[in-house]
Amino acid sequence: MATRTLGSTLTVSPLGLGCMGISQSFGPSPERPEMIAFLRDAVDNGVTFFDTAEVYGPFANEDVVGEALEPVRDQVVIATKFGFALGEGEHGVTSRPERIRAAVEGSLRRLRTDHIDLLYQHRVDPDVPIEDVAGTVKELIEAGTVRHFGLSEAGPTTIRNAHAVQPVTALQSEYSLFWREPEESVLPTLAELGIGFVPFSPLGRGILTGQVTAGSTFGEGDIRATLPRFAPDALAHNLELVGRVTAIADRLGATPGQVALAWLLAQQPWIVPIPGTRRLTRLRENLGAADLALTADDLADLTEASDSVVVQGDRYPTAMQAMIDRS
Repeated sequence: MATRTLGSTLTVSPLGLGCMGISQSFGPSPERPEMIAFLRDAVDNGVTFFDTAEVYGPFANEDVVGEALEPVRDQVVIATKFGFALGEGEHGVTSRPERIRAAVEGSLRRLRTDHIDLLYQHRVDPDVPIEDVAGTVKELIEAGTVRHFGLSEAGPTTIRNAHAVQPVTALQSEYSLFWREPEESVLPTLAELGIGFVPFSPLGRGILTGQVTAGSTFGEGDIRATLPRFAPDALAHNLELVGRVTAIADRLGATPGQVALAWLLAQQPWIVPIPGTRRLTRLRENLGAADLALTADDLADLTEASDSVVVQGDRYPTAMQAMIDRS
């Protein structure tokens, strides 16, 4: 499988694996041995880039990822994140320097490794200057426990201010045919500064796979039951986009998900989507997007389809929506 480079030196597979769903957010979690085997199968299928976070679970996701990847640690890139208050009685975001250091110690232990390849601030903390966050991560990089610095859901000013202290290797934010806000100001900033982009939810939390219908219901533990975009009226409207993408995919002999991922890959050579899945068949389908060559006309058709449907519903409930930094 070909590779892509985030920043100037972090080489990864063209698609990574978002691991959150292994432990939370999409219904009951599969048994641990099943997920350990799945993660090792992902490596065997060419994935070298794995995304986790201490808050997933919390803590359980890093623990599973660490056990699964320990035998192949020198073959993979592991990204994890700090930034949420996870102590008893705590809530919200926090990026105090002492909290960052404690988070890294815990992540290293659970991931069974002596270094974190890519460490993201999970959400911007308005109470801690981003320069202090970047400075703390810089110290961890100098100590050798972290290799690269990343941000998640950060706006252009925050990115620039962090990058001036410690070069940012990658920004992670939502981006897909279903949500293209990063094109306005974030992607130009990344291009200018030489920062890679890691889109999460590149399949719109499953809607772009074509498997979600107007009659779909989302059970206990499925985050989509709480998301305004997936409320019945909004979902019925938003599925118009899926219909258009599916028609293009049928013409190309591909699946809607493959076409959606191939469109993302074609936007920039420094974009590395991290679709999440817990099934090997879906993983292999997603990886097939890297071999799907879209013509200029195909890309234009997909972009026009995306332009033609204004997505209804916020990305998150109000409290989570407030954590997105657009500065």
